[in-house]
Amino acid sequence: MELRDFINIGLDRARQKTLQAIDGLTHDEIKWRPGPGANSIGIILLHQARSEDIYLQSRILGKPQVWELEKWYEKMNLPLSEEGAHYTVEQVNAFRAPEPEHLVAYGDVVRSRTVEYLMGISNASFDKTITVPRRGNISVGDAFALIIFHTSEHAGDISFLRGLQRGMDK
Repeated sequence: MELRDFINIGLDRARQKTLQAIDGLTHDEIKWRPGPGANSIGIILLHQARSEDIYLQSRILGKPQVWELEKWYEKMNLPLSEEGAHYTVEQVNAFRAPEPEHLVAYGDVVRSRTVEYLMGISNASFDKTITVPRRGNISVGDAFALIIFHTSEHAGDISFLRGLQRGMDK
């Protein structure tokens, strides 16, 4: 198996877990928070997609992000500067989750760009070094490992928040 195929399987499984966890949820459930200063499913969905967009487009490719190029910030009524991360408690409390279909569609577009890039590179490309704030120099392969882990980790968060609202397996 090629490395890119293995990574693609990890990316696909992580995305499917996220989509499974939000299947059938209402906008009220997407924006619900278990308490002050706690994230909603909506903020986590935005965070997943923004992080992947930033990693691939800005860090790996050195290009403008899908967020900017396709004006997703306008579709979601959020500022262009929205990074989906590093919020203060006040920002978490003030966050208004965009419509679920916009969050899912943005995540799908970002993922399609990630896979398009992934399937077109050689194994040697995974060794290329990129610079990531707060992480320093890492390889492209390491960046993909972070994307898979990050998406999977937050799929678990989303499943937990769903369970808090609906109970088990509902």
